[in-house]
Amino acid sequence: MNLLFVCSENRLRSPTCEEVFSRYDGIHAIGAGTNEDAETVVSGDLIEWADIVFVMEQSHKNKVAKKFKDLLKGKRLVCLDIPDNYERMDPALVQLLQHRVAKHVRIQ
Repeated sequence: MNLLFVCSENRLRSPTCEEVFSRYDGIHAIGAGTNEDAETVVSGDLIEWADIVFVMEQSHKNKVAKKFKDLLKGKRLVCLDIPDNYERMDPALVQLLQHRVAKHVRIQ
């Protein structure tokens, strides 16, 4: 299962997702950002690679849906509603991510 996690700059939330969910067997996770100055900018290749695209906020969902409309056909685009007020690998963020992602993906 390939999971793409998208935030704004790919510096705090989506890298946390990549690190946390890559630990699970059978899951490959990549983080990306919507901003042009993101560490890894979300691209069509990443959208095509992903089985599910998770975004942190509604604004990210809007940007991704608009820019990659055709590539998203048949894919799930899920907003996790996680605000940008956590540090990378913050235990509270990790717990929140695990809880919300588990609603969409079987993780063990």
